[in-house]
Amino acid sequence: MVYEDSFFRPIGGSELPRFAGRSTFMRLPQIEDPAEVDIALVGFPWDSGSTNRVGQRHGPREIRSNSTMMRLVHQASRIAPYDLCRIADLGDVPVNPIDLRDTLDRGRDFYRRIHEAGAVPLSAGGDHLGTLPILRGIAGDQPMGMVQFDSHSDTNDTYFGDNPYTHGTPFRRAIEEEILDPKRIIQVGIRGSMYSASDLDWAHGQGIRVMEIEEYFDLGPEGAIREIRSVVGDAPTYVTFDVDALDPVYAPGTGTPEVGGFSSVEAQRMIRGLRGLNLVGADVMEVSPPFDSAGITALTGATMMFELLCVLSEAVATRK
Repeated sequence: MVYEDSFFRPIGGSELPRFAGRSTFMRLPQIEDPAEVDIALVGFPWDSGSTNRVGQRHGPREIRSNSTMMRLVHQASRIAPYDLCRIADLGDVPVNPIDLRDTLDRGRDFYRRIHEAGAVPLSAGGDHLGTLPILRGIAGDQPMGMVQFDSHSDTNDTYFGDNPYTHGTPFRRAIEEEILDPKRIIQVGIRGSMYSASDLDWAHGQGIRVMEIEEYFDLGPEGAIREIRSVVGDAPTYVTFDVDALDPVYAPGTGTPEVGGFSSVEAQRMIRGLRGLNLVGADVMEVSPPFDSAGITALTGATMMFELLCVLSEAVATRK
């Protein structure tokens, strides 16, 4: 399909009240063909990889609803993403809520279709295992780097016997499958009690740059940005944002909250610091509306999604 010259535009709040109309990401059109867009906004409504609190399957719907608050231009950077790229809502991954492995395959195929059409995905989840089929779907000839905002490394091996697929294992699997280059991965905000003192040994042994929360607070957002840029360099890089990276006062509605995290403002500053990197996709994961308070986590998820959309749109426009 050949698309028109005009870019898609969100419906403005003065055209239609924010509480009215169809619920889509950023109030953009929902379309079927990824060949019509440069950036595909996708929901991954799935929580079958969760080992603690569930409800993340409802995250995309609530993030869509709260994304009505996102306007056209970024206040700090003045990036206007809808002037740079064709962006639309591509709907949801066709998940199978009772078959984990089938959903992994469905997700991979869904994102492969987006990737082969030349579009870049920005997704809302869903539990963090969902990032694995996204990475599988957009994988190229060379392993990607990754910026991971998270309280957990998600590089565990197996759970409950020999089960290799939970929201605590996706990045170990992606490294083993040579989708990710561990020496170009940086994890920011890691914290919380551990099962054993060796929990992070595998990640360190692979060369992952693990920035635990104590180091983050010593460095601050600007220091963390410098370290992120040093680790990932100029090669293709994916960004994944688990909302439990934030302190639970800013994001209570999540599956595995950990106290002592950074603030939503600090997260915004770090995402803005990704500007100019060679970004090839991003996601916001682990929003669980049943545990939310006044919708604050969903609003935060929508806000982080817009922050990512701005830096991603610049990266995509630069490559066009």
